[in-house]
Amino acid sequence: MVSREEENMTQVSEFILLGLGDLHGLQFLLFGVFLVIYVMTLISNIVILTVVSTDHSLHTPMYFFLGHFSCLEISYTTTIEPTMLRTLLSAHVPISFPGCACQFYFFAALVATECFFLAVMSYDRYIAICNPLHYSTIMDHCGCLQLAGASWVAGFVAPILLMVFMFRLTFCAANEIDHFFCDLKPIMKLACTDTQVAEIISFICTSLFALGPFLLNLASYTCIISTILRIPSITGKQRAFSTCSSHLTVVCLYYGTLGIVYGFPSGPQDEDLLKLLSLLYTVLTPALNPIIYTLRNKDIKVALRKLVR
Repeated sequence: MVSREEENMTQVSEFILLGLGDLHGLQFLLFGVFLVIYVMTLISNIVILTVVSTDHSLHTPMYFFLGHFSCLEISYTTTIEPTMLRTLLSAHVPISFPGCACQFYFFAALVATECFFLAVMSYDRYIAICNPLHYSTIMDHCGCLQLAGASWVAGFVAPILLMVFMFRLTFCAANEIDHFFCDLKPIMKLACTDTQVAEIISFICTSLFALGPFLLNLASYTCIISTILRIPSITGKQRAFSTCSSHLTVVCLYYGTLGIVYGFPSGPQDEDLLKLLSLLYTVLTPALNPIIYTLRNKDIKVALRKLVR
């Protein structure tokens, strides 16, 4: 006969996603709102991909990386939002242990890949503004392919070590994840074994694959702003800044919410706030990115008009 202690130490086979919590009857309204946002995110990024790939005037390094970024956003939102929509329709959504591990891996890999692409795109703007005479030599077709390929590969390699240590933890009787997807902090709270090693690995991975690209972004824009301020004419300054303002806005939005969620310790009283902030970088930021990149971009708007005609 199995004792209660032995039963509690049995490895769980599935988790239960609790979603956004008690919404007081607003779940169907929120389901409709988030479904519309998800569909619009997919459509807008598909349109950007189509425009960039079909219009030969946009076959430049900047739009080459923007096309990859749109593909990344489609994958990123599709990893999270369908599960979140399910949690709005059902208060307790079961997800298998391998399914949870798979979702967390792709989420972490795509987050890391997005960090690398943001750094690559800021490097592209740095070369264009600070070293324009060598831009065509440095950012040639081969160089762009290497930077894009390295970003994808590094992003998908980045979370492997964390995955190994994290899902080797023992998860006992408690299997309810107080979140709308399998995220790092809610999963580690359920472990009934020591999580110190996993937390150290998480800190190292975050430092290398999120903080590292952020510092590259910071260094690039420090040089860019310094160069723009030295331009004598106001028109020249405005023109130079307009080429990187959209990307700078996306970087601030993305790292702002990501840093608040993962950069600071949180207690049980902060769980609802963390869910809200998670919605910002998993739902709203991917929806805003195509708007930010198209509203201030004359080339994209001209190409869109040509595509519609």
